[in-house]
Amino acid sequence: MSNIENLNVVIVGVGGQGTLLASRILSALGLKLGLDVKASEIHGMAQRGGSVVTFMRMGQRVYAPMVEAGCADYVLAFEQLEAMRALSYLKEGGTLITNTQKMSPMPVVTGAAVYPDNIIERLAEKCDLDAFDALALAHEAGDGRAVNVVLIGALAKRVGGDVEAWREAVRTCVPAKFVEVNLRAFDAGYNR
Repeated sequence: MSNIENLNVVIVGVGGQGTLLASRILSALGLKLGLDVKASEIHGMAQRGGSVVTFMRMGQRVYAPMVEAGCADYVLAFEQLEAMRALSYLKEGGTLITNTQKMSPMPVVTGAAVYPDNIIERLAEKCDLDAFDALALAHEAGDGRAVNVVLIGALAKRVGGDVEAWREAVRTCVPAKFVEVNLRAFDAGYNR
């Protein structure tokens, strides 16, 4: 079945971007396919816009949830700076999928630091990069908060497998009143 049967993904973003929902969708997919799924989350100061990192592993048999540096098949990044921070997790030949949105961390907001320039260009020199404006696609789908599901759609296209299984995982994880907008967001990321 595709790359799903042995998959290591690191999901990164800042608090409030929906990284945890993205990890729940991936978990639901793995469980639906009968795979062993392990996940571990690091929240940091997530409620104050700090980094959130989720490690997702699925396969026939997974013994530990953590993805070691240099072992991720995919890094799914919700923001440019978080993509740069998580680059070390990506294995050689892996793919970094990132939203091109910028969210300034507190040191940048207060003027104590400067947001780095040319992050996307620098990432493109170091890895297989899929960078796009997921926020714009989420808005087109009907809800800017659906960036996470747009990114899951982009990941699904790269990983492969039965697209309906991916869509069912979305249906399983979002509240009923948001299913349609999230399916549109998934399709926007998948079909772009």
